[in-house]
Amino acid sequence: MIIEAEALSRNFTVAEAVGGRGLGRLRRRSRTVHAVRDVSFTVEQGEAVGYIGANGAGKSTTIKMLTGILVPSSGRVTVCGLQPVPQRQALARKIGVVFGQRSQLWWDLPLKDSFPILGAMHRQPESRWRPRFQELAEQMGLDPFLGTPVRQLSLGQRMRGEVAAALLHRPELVILDEPTIGLDMISKESLRRFLDFERRENGTTLLLTTHDMSDVQRLCHRILVVDDGAIAFDGPLTGLAEVAEARRTMVVDFSSPLPVPDLILPQGAVHLGAESEGIRHRIAFDPRRLSASALLAAVAARAEVADLSLHEPDIEDLVRQLYTSAR
Repeated sequence: MIIEAEALSRNFTVAEAVGGRGLGRLRRRSRTVHAVRDVSFTVEQGEAVGYIGANGAGKSTTIKMLTGILVPSSGRVTVCGLQPVPQRQALARKIGVVFGQRSQLWWDLPLKDSFPILGAMHRQPESRWRPRFQELAEQMGLDPFLGTPVRQLSLGQRMRGEVAAALLHRPELVILDEPTIGLDMISKESLRRFLDFERRENGTTLLLTTHDMSDVQRLCHRILVVDDGAIAFDGPLTGLAEVAEARRTMVVDFSSPLPVPDLILPQGAVHLGAESEGIRHRIAFDPRRLSASALLAAVAARAEVADLSLHEPDIEDLVRQLYTSAR
């Protein structure tokens, strides 16, 4: 098991000013903020897991406990078979991290000069890190700008360098915090393809925190949704749709215009509107109560269907509905 977290919690004590008017009347009092509350989950080798939630939900605090930066207030956690805080140095050789807005590259050095330093930091001989570096440079297309100082690289180029730096020592686990922030669509897709290739070919485990739901959809087979410091959902994307009570949408094009009153729908379906003078109709339906085939049969009984398409709910909408139902 790569990650085992059991009843993991982290509390912070914060001070705040209270009192009446005037500086002489101000007092300070302390209150406890529960950033992470009894979080339990496991991640197996080779999994790609999305850890998502709103700002302040507890994602960053969890990551800091997994990497040994923060000590849990209570609970237990092991990462790659190690305890993150007391065995932090050993753990650093087994994990890689990519923070979208923080760099592990040397800003004023050419990109290629960061890798011998990183190899030495991980106590790897050149015979080990050099072939890996050449492999990563080829797969990620780093060669054209290896001689360019990091500060002169575009954001997309630098992020490719950051990912290569995180993978240089062949970590068992890679933690990615907003890895595609600020990237254009082509750079995002290139990075996603490489990360998926790395997972499939080398069994690297990926833990992804992001606000870009496209990253989650393209990379992750499982998601953890955290809300107010607690796990609100743990499962596949398809399961999230069921928990959030999401509806699918059927778009039907009829051969000739059909007035809305003439379109009689079965229970579990809701008409969302007509377009193109009544030729195209949008219908939302609950797949737990009504199948797509049953809805199509009911619609086709009213008029000849020329074309149709089915649309799944956006993951952003699913998470929003999950938050709403949990409160």
